[in-house]
Amino acid sequence: HGQYDVPTTRAYEVPLWSKNGWLKDLDSYADAKNFDRVDLLKPIVESLSGEDGKLYALPFYGESSFLMYRKDVFAKAGLTMPEHPTWQQVADLAAKVDGAEPGVKGICLRGLPGWGEMFAPLTTVVNTFGGTWFTKDWQPQVNSPAFKEAVNFYVNLIKAHGEPGAAQAGFTECLNAMSQGKVAMWYDATSAAGSLEDPTSSKVAGKMGYVFAPVDKTTSSGWLWAWAWAMPKTTKNADADAKFMEWASSKDYEKLVGEKLGWSRVPAGKRTSTYSIPEYQKAAAAFGDMTLKSIEQADPTNPGVQPRPTVGIQYVAIPEFQDLGTKVSQAIAAAITGRGTVDSALDD
Repeated sequence: HGQYDVPTTRAYEVPLWSKNGWLKDLDSYADAKNFDRVDLLKPIVESLSGEDGKLYALPFYGESSFLMYRKDVFAKAGLTMPEHPTWQQVADLAAKVDGAEPGVKGICLRGLPGWGEMFAPLTTVVNTFGGTWFTKDWQPQVNSPAFKEAVNFYVNLIKAHGEPGAAQAGFTECLNAMSQGKVAMWYDATSAAGSLEDPTSSKVAGKMGYVFAPVDKTTSSGWLWAWAWAMPKTTKNADADAKFMEWASSKDYEKLVGEKLGWSRVPAGKRTSTYSIPEYQKAAAAFGDMTLKSIEQADPTNPGVQPRPTVGIQYVAIPEFQDLGTKVSQAIAAAITGRGTVDSALDD
């Protein structure tokens, strides 16, 4: 606190830190003409705003979640992936593509303990199955029937058709499994697509398809996340901070990355204009449109079937959630490996 002029922060911390009075509001800086505030995607702006509606962080990149799959494996097996799949359809497809090619498992889903590892995708499953961590008035619902149903579904799908060693598999391990051609499907962050389409590091570049996050009882279920720049109230260099933050959040910065590092590397998911840059459209042809639609559909204020006590899709915006989510995920990871059951883990 007070040690840095510009910390990088995330959608999870911004409302908490702004509520504590730790951050400077950035409305006046975001309104600078050359910054083009209206170009920022609305859900990203909402996730980086405080309860007072003011903007407290400028986004570096944004993401939602979607389902990634091997078009070639599906075509060979004579299977079609719906654009809006249900989780039941995904489970049925996972069974059919599991082993369709030697050494290829049906699906990769994070099983690695952690509030931001396993529970990022899993909480979106809980939401769409009709569950929630807490009711509007903070009654815990972690062992309610809908929460149990969702977690049992997820764990059973991993056990039946998921990646080997799932209890140690997080984002990085699933990215490796998918890019090395070891799984046919993967539900995770939209940001993964840029790596999967990079021919220098991925064996599946050009073979991938992308569809909306699977659902059960809701119309959409993709998460919402952003990495962003914030300014502590204690800074002595506000104008210099703002100059850096506005640049690092700008259209010019994206153009610089595209020209110097390659257009698939652009930190996208935050500006509408990114998706109409011809070079980016070409580099992101397979996934750009689906990423943008997924972010636009994400609803952090109302992600389930019941009212929520906080904003946030794949997390609960309270400081205690990091510890709570991680502890519960450890018990579920044990159930994935066959030690104990999901129901007893959630009851505990």
